[in-house]
Amino acid sequence: MRLGYHTITWGGVVGDSVGVTSVKDLFYRVNGPMDRAIAEIGSLGYEGVEMFDGNVADYATRPQELTKMLEDAGVELVSVYTGGNFIYDEILPDELHRVTRAAELAQQFGAANLVVGGGARRASGTMDEDYERLGAALDAVTDIAAAHGLAACYHPHLTTIVESPADLDRLMALTRIGFCPDTAHLAAGGGDPAALIRRYPDRLRHVHLKDLRRDPLEFLPLGVGQIDFADVHAALVESGYDGWLVVELDSYDGDPRDAAAHSKTFLDRLLATSGAADLRNQPGESR
Repeated sequence: MRLGYHTITWGGVVGDSVGVTSVKDLFYRVNGPMDRAIAEIGSLGYEGVEMFDGNVADYATRPQELTKMLEDAGVELVSVYTGGNFIYDEILPDELHRVTRAAELAQQFGAANLVVGGGARRASGTMDEDYERLGAALDAVTDIAAAHGLAACYHPHLTTIVESPADLDRLMALTRIGFCPDTAHLAAGGGDPAALIRRYPDRLRHVHLKDLRRDPLEFLPLGVGQIDFADVHAALVESGYDGWLVVELDSYDGDPRDAAAHSKTFLDRLLATSGAADLRNQPGESR
């Protein structure tokens, strides 16, 4: 397994305000400097980076700048993250237009994976048909990704209609898209990340790692919170997964490089440890 890091920690996630009136132009973005993020990720020994579609789109007309940043840092663009509501028939074509643009950008810069989140919660309440609409939309995303030489995978996320294990089971039966488990979101939704990895071993395409404290809810660097990463690692090994492990920490109160460094040290120890007991007995650092 190879280690990557998402640039999200260098500023957190925002969305383009134009998307309020133009769905096709609503990209995710990190509200921070990509040159610094990529350089610091590479300096810590990570081999890859994941970026939001909007941040990659900034370099569409000046691709040499992003290519040079990646090369100078000694990393590759592993994956591009995008998303949508995916349950509203009227705007779905514009959302798929945006997904297609994300896939084009991922292909342009050599990424292998297209990571997708979404599945809106209606103000009036979720309808049974929303899962079917989401499943069909994700099949369309899978076809778009394949047309651009990418593997598509779905990232369950808090605030969407796929939070709990039951939600995930319901969706996975309705779509053929791959699975991108996010350890913290799965745990916050009431699931056991390792158990859910074991449930869908043949659907694994990509992995997001972050830790969490449940009460009050906070996402944390690896080893600081309550997730049993030794069991997560064991589940991945059992599944035969040999792809990317990407740390995706939404925000951090201190220097984002420090958070990335802590998680890298933890992962190096995790991957070098043949027995799970060693890690289970090591307390995480406090911030």
